[in-house]
Amino acid sequence: MRTTYVSLLALFMVIMATAQDKKQQDIDAIKSMCGCYEVTFNFTETFNYSSDSLYKPSATKVDKALEWAQLVTDDEDKIQIQHLLQVGDPSKPMIIKHWRQDWLYQNQELYTYDFDNKWNYEEKSEDQVQGQWTQKVYQVDDSPRYEGSATWVHVDGKSYWENTTPAPLARREYTTRSDYNMLLRDNRHEITNYGWLHEQDNSKVIKEEGKEDVLLAKEKGYNTYVKVDDSRCAAAANWWKEHSDKWELVRAKWNQVYNRDRDLTLENKVDNKTLYKFLFDENVDQADQIYTIIESFVKK
Repeated sequence: MRTTYVSLLALFMVIMATAQDKKQQDIDAIKSMCGCYEVTFNFTETFNYSSDSLYKPSATKVDKALEWAQLVTDDEDKIQIQHLLQVGDPSKPMIIKHWRQDWLYQNQELYTYDFDNKWNYEEKSEDQVQGQWTQKVYQVDDSPRYEGSATWVHVDGKSYWENTTPAPLARREYTTRSDYNMLLRDNRHEITNYGWLHEQDNSKVIKEEGKEDVLLAKEKGYNTYVKVDDSRCAAAANWWKEHSDKWELVRAKWNQVYNRDRDLTLENKVDNKTLYKFLFDENVDQADQIYTIIESFVKK
């Protein structure tokens, strides 16, 4: 009897050690996305399913940028990475706060995008998220964008994570397209020998309350992050040191909103002005200002 107990204990210890090794591999993969990168954003519409003979697909888009991915939070179960674009004259570049990605281990609470600026609060069971990481992606103003949970895979020398989840229209689309209102994102993040790859196979969907979703078109995204020396992004790194306190206040207010654990609908504009234009104002840097502005965009 004692032999059986010792054997089971030994097996349990091996399983726990293996799980910890796997988690560390996950963490190493996620954190390897930090640093300075030459980025190429590639998007092209691949198929359309519209019944309109005059339908015009989105033009193929290719953009290049220098991007700094700043490690903000480095905890055992939470990793935050803030992306900053560095553009213009290299001797005096302009810094643009870009998207943010949070990675949470075995996270059970998600805000899943519905449509028309609404996110539905969802709670998953422990079994559903066992060993998984949630990637939460945020807009430039730290409002929600999309999130999903999946397992990092390390096999045959590859490390990748992939998930399918609904999202708002991409910035490149929502100012020019009104014929669909939800993007079903099939995301793949893969660590490569040059840096990392963000590959997407997206569906452009027309969604209406009480009706079956309609697939309008599909698109391919292929965004490469080629690692370069961190010194090239020194301006972006310094900008973050100077402005990080303000954006910590912004994140704190959003955390208050998210912790209400209920569906969330946001205004597109307040006083005919978008949220990011309020928050990008250099004169807005106090907690009471920031909290009032963000709360004004949350529909009651």
